[in-house]
Amino acid sequence: MPQRVVIAGASGLIGRALARSLRADGVAVTTLVRHPPTSPDEVAWLVDERPLDPGVLAGADAVVGLNGASIGRFPWTASYRHKLLWSRITPTQALASAVRSLGDDAPAFVSASAVGYYGSVPGERLTERSGRGETFLADLCGEWEAAAFAAGDRARVAVLRTAPVIDRGGVLGPLMLLTKAGLSGPIGRGTQVWPWISLDDEVRAIRHVIAAGLTGPVNLTGPTRATANDLGFALAVRMNRPFVVRAPVWALRLALGRDATEALLTTDADVVPEVLASTGFAFHHRTVDDAVAAALTAP
Repeated sequence: MPQRVVIAGASGLIGRALARSLRADGVAVTTLVRHPPTSPDEVAWLVDERPLDPGVLAGADAVVGLNGASIGRFPWTASYRHKLLWSRITPTQALASAVRSLGDDAPAFVSASAVGYYGSVPGERLTERSGRGETFLADLCGEWEAAAFAAGDRARVAVLRTAPVIDRGGVLGPLMLLTKAGLSGPIGRGTQVWPWISLDDEVRAIRHVIAAGLTGPVNLTGPTRATANDLGFALAVRMNRPFVVRAPVWALRLALGRDATEALLTTDADVVPEVLASTGFAFHHRTVDDAVAAALTAP
């Protein structure tokens, strides 16, 4: 059990849940915020040109970087693509610099990434050893991870290639609106494999990475394969709504743009959590139906 963890990006879905989980177990949590601190466990950063004071990280067991603008906002205009990149690279560079300056006394650096790293690779099982894709999102993840590894050879760095999170505040949000209106159905062909993970297992997996001292890339995905149709149908059944209205690819590209459509909605990537499985991690939610059920019954 770590004694103290620093979290950047603690106001987001995953960051809030991680901080809550750690504090519930008596772990001291320091959050890096971009507003005047309102409590002793908050530290302001990135509010001017000054670098992050390495002393903020001194003595911590781990620092977790979860910053990044939402990839679920459409369309991805040129200005928003810049925001997607800046909101990830700049904070990660700041954390990496502080970790590097602490040398052997630095905490473990656990930095967010995403399964978008792999792009769309139909018919292949993708592990942490698989190569990078060629989409905008794959390039973004590659630069994001490179910024984290700039912490140096002496640093203990893990990058979390996270799948879309099955939660009302995650991927289920927009899908629930369509489903409630009776407008859900196959997205494109619907048989494309979509990586996924429950919010509970996401938090537990991050804590496992810290506790086990894992380094390098770690896929944070559920243990069983699911298609876009599997997720959509599971949600429709739980909400007692039909699943019949197909969204053609041409319409998605017209409404959302090619990058967002191909990187998120029609991508086909069977990403498996090989590192988690090989290091003894036990999932609470082993199927996408389990994850949907848990998300809809959560308070």
